[in-house]
Amino acid sequence: MTANGPTSTAPGVVDVVALGESMVTFLPTRPGRLADVPSFDRAIGGAESNVACVLAAAGHTARWVGRVGADGFGDHLVEAIGAYGVDVSAVRRDAARPTGVYFRTAQDRATDAHEVAYYRAGSAASAMSAENMDLDAVHAGRVLHLSGITAALSDGCLELMRLLTARRPGRPVVSFDVNHRPGLWRDRDGLGVLLQLARGADIVFVGEDEAWGLGGPEAVRAALPEPDVLVVKQGGTGATAFHGPHAAFVPALTVDVVAAVGAGDAFAAGFLSATLRGLSLRARLRHGHLMAAAALTAPGDLAAPPARDRADRLAALDDDAWGRLRLGPGWTQADEGADEEVRTP
Repeated sequence: MTANGPTSTAPGVVDVVALGESMVTFLPTRPGRLADVPSFDRAIGGAESNVACVLAAAGHTARWVGRVGADGFGDHLVEAIGAYGVDVSAVRRDAARPTGVYFRTAQDRATDAHEVAYYRAGSAASAMSAENMDLDAVHAGRVLHLSGITAALSDGCLELMRLLTARRPGRPVVSFDVNHRPGLWRDRDGLGVLLQLARGADIVFVGEDEAWGLGGPEAVRAALPEPDVLVVKQGGTGATAFHGPHAAFVPALTVDVVAAVGAGDAFAAGFLSATLRGLSLRARLRHGHLMAAAALTAPGDLAAPPARDRADRLAALDDDAWGRLRLGPGWTQADEGADEEVRTP
């Protein structure tokens, strides 16, 4: 396969393998400081498994590879991710280390009121390494999706990421979401490490705000020419994608945001879905925006994607109609004839 689309039809090969840490997420039952929230609802979270779940819900075959504790939270993660139709047979259980968990407030991550409390130090996932993961299962995908979060978890995880992003004949297409989380890197040069990993990938997703202090998509591309496809996410403005000498920009949709968590993972899933289907660069960006809109209009990390035929129809709108779209909660489940209702006057 190239980054243009699929070529492999080998038996047992899934569309996408996603490797990384998943955690049990506790979502507040009401707004407020963590100190004041009396109760939380349990959910699942993890950049890579989010991508796998969205792709499986969208009709692709997906596998999540990771490590969880031999505990109830690990049971929940494996069962919940598997319920999306994701293959979890390569997930390893660790009797000596716990499953990671985290708590967050209801506020948007962009606000000063947002709080996140992670309990992931020493987690089962932080012990991932080339020696204890099923590398045959990892490589049995047309696309291998990774993120920079894994590289920050431990020295063993970083070495695993370096192995998986090393260019060699016969490897799957490597998709890499930079996902720079400064709190995980502490005093280490996280951005420098992530830049080196990105250079080994075939498809790279990076937010303009985390793109090594460079000034705009063209500057990012100039500094990162190695990936066949580079996607620079520009927040509420839109996203620019480069494929070889070609470039495309697609503005973001207008959405009534419920929660911003998970939108980046959903965007990556939409883009990869369209890539697997061999769609144009512009269509890939539009499908990324549509999947992100589904996540933005739902309260948790994961949301039901729009049906494929509806997403295709919306992605095919002319520029003027695309610009008039406004999507709110429940739009992915609305009747297909409701497209006119979600457009702004």
